[in-house]
Amino acid sequence: MAEIEPVVDVAGDAVCGAQGLAHVMEQSGVRLLRFLGGEGALLDLRSEGLAKRPQGQPLELSVVLTDDEGIRALNLKWRQIDSATDVLSFPLESGPFLGDVVISVETARGRVNESWDVEDELIFLLIHGLLHLLGHDHEVDQERIVMEAGEQSMWTALGRTGTLRTPGVGAS
Repeated sequence: MAEIEPVVDVAGDAVCGAQGLAHVMEQSGVRLLRFLGGEGALLDLRSEGLAKRPQGQPLELSVVLTDDEGIRALNLKWRQIDSATDVLSFPLESGPFLGDVVISVETARGRVNESWDVEDELIFLLIHGLLHLLGHDHEVDQERIVMEAGEQSMWTALGRTGTLRTPGVGAS
C-alpha cells in the first residue's frame, strides 16, 4: 500500500517579502507531517490533535507568511491582543485538515543573528505552531517542558542540529 502524501499549502504575503521562503516552508511542513504519521507517534507528539483524524487520508496544513501588521490584525480579531506576535495557530477539530499556522516573517527576521538565520526561525515557528495545532501549550511549566521536547524532536527530525532551548529555562 502506497504512503499517503501530506498536503501543505503555503501562502506568502507579498508585503512581508516572503518570496523564496514558501518552498522551504512547504518542504519542511510535509516532512513534519510525515514525521507525525510515523516515528513522531512514538514520541507522544500526536496527542488528541491527531487522534480524531480519519485514517487513510493525508494530513493537511495551511501556512500563511505575513508581516507584523497582518499578524497584529489577526491577533486583535481572534485573541483581543492589539500587538504583533511571532506565530498564531488556528486548529480545526476534525477531518484531515489540522488548521492554519500564521507566521510573521518580519518578526522572524528580527531574530536573526550570526548563528540563527531567518530560515531557522521560520522552521522553528512552524514547528511551534504545529504543536499548538496538536493541542500542546506552554502556559504551565509541565506543559511547556513537554512542548519544548516536542519542538526539539521535530527540529532533529528535519535534520537540523543544535539544542533549541536550555531545559528548564523559560519559553517564548
